Amino acid sequence: MSPERAYAGGGRLVDTPGMDPLEMLAAEVYGDVAVTEVIRPAAVLPETAARAVLVELALRDVRAGGHWASSPTLWQRYDRPWNGSGCPGDSELFGSLHVIYGTPTKYAITLYRATVTSFGALHGWSVEALCDEALGYGGYSLAQCPRADLKPPPKPFKMGA
Repeated sequence: MSPERAYAGGGRLVDTPGMDPLEMLAAEVYGDVAVTEVIRPAAVLPETAARAVLVELALRDVRAGGHWASSPTLWQRYDRPWNGSGCPGDSELFGSLHVIYGTPTKYAITLYRATVTSFGALHGWSVEALCDEALGYGGYSLAQCPRADLKPPPKPFKMGA
């Protein structure tokens, strides 16, 4: 199998340009995943935008008629509001964004991984579209979002003189 093709949920072979073999393995382990992408360097929402996104995600909560379920580590986009008692019911997950609050600065939010389910891919969702919807609440797209400052690794210790 070429590195540009991977199995999606249900055993379908799909094109996934440049997808890391470990990501393909994770997709198989997690099941219903069409695409998962590590955002490198990670996207960092500045404080003002982060607050706006959190407010909008709360207003669009799946338990209150919206399409987003959010926690401090995971934002999930569904096709419709939840109709179960505090659970998805027959709502289908389009995709997930993995985030970290409070890094690299106290009130920033870092987005480091995005996953689109097979259901989401069938309905036209991509990693970029999923990220753009959430980040758009703060006035950013994935392409415009500031990125984490990657420092070079430390120099190794030298033995002897």
